[in-house]
Amino acid sequence: MKNHIEIVLEEKIKSNLPEELHNFIDMVFKDEEIRYIQEYANVVSIKRLGYNDHGPVHMRQVAANACKIASILYDSGIKFNLEKEEIGSYQDSMLAIFLAAFLHDAGMTVGREYHEKMSLTITYPIIDRLLKGFYKNDLNRLVIVRSMVLEGIAGHMANQKIHSIEAGIILVADGCDMQKGRARIPMMLNFESRVGDIHKNSSAAIEKVKISKGEIKPVRINIEMSESVGFFQVEEVLLGKISVSPIKSHVEVYAGVNGKDIKKYL
Repeated sequence: MKNHIEIVLEEKIKSNLPEELHNFIDMVFKDEEIRYIQEYANVVSIKRLGYNDHGPVHMRQVAANACKIASILYDSGIKFNLEKEEIGSYQDSMLAIFLAAFLHDAGMTVGREYHEKMSLTITYPIIDRLLKGFYKNDLNRLVIVRSMVLEGIAGHMANQKIHSIEAGIILVADGCDMQKGRARIPMMLNFESRVGDIHKNSSAAIEKVKISKGEIKPVRINIEMSESVGFFQVEEVLLGKISVSPIKSHVEVYAGVNGKDIKKYL
């Protein structure tokens, strides 16, 4: 059963996607196999390993972030790789961006280490099944979009070099999901110090992350926090991902503790 947050995020996702994709997106939202994977990913992440949310809400939040970043970039006149290389359309890129974001942490069902590689193994048949239904008579387009989805998943931890704008968006979108709600459940369940606590504590200090049209660059990411420990999330997680993302030159980042000066990073 979906909760209210998931429903709201699904509407945000659709609001930044072409209407031609909405029926496909609704089908993905209702896919039972994906749902069970996302739910079990959270069991492993939170209950077994003591990490932050990596389940249905997180994967929807990353998809919402990714679709918003992509929409802003495209409206700013930045063409994605599939269109620049004349092998696909804006719609193809947005479909790939959505699917990669929505499935990127499936590998957490196995464990944290190299989970992006496990995500590829787990989601390949699902991606293939979904795209065969969408690109019924266009095998070439299916192969291209499937590969783009896999690049986005493989690169979301910044352990593997990526080369496309589409995959670069996934990397940044994942780094942007750092608000305190993501740490709420693990903070409630775990009382003893353990590996991963810095991620929970720093995430708990993040009050708000806002993605909007930038002043100097196309995309602005603004982070508000209650305590300075939140800078760990910004400097060690988000900036690390942006630094190796193909969209780095299109992003500006501002962060600060409420009531104090705002730092400009990019």
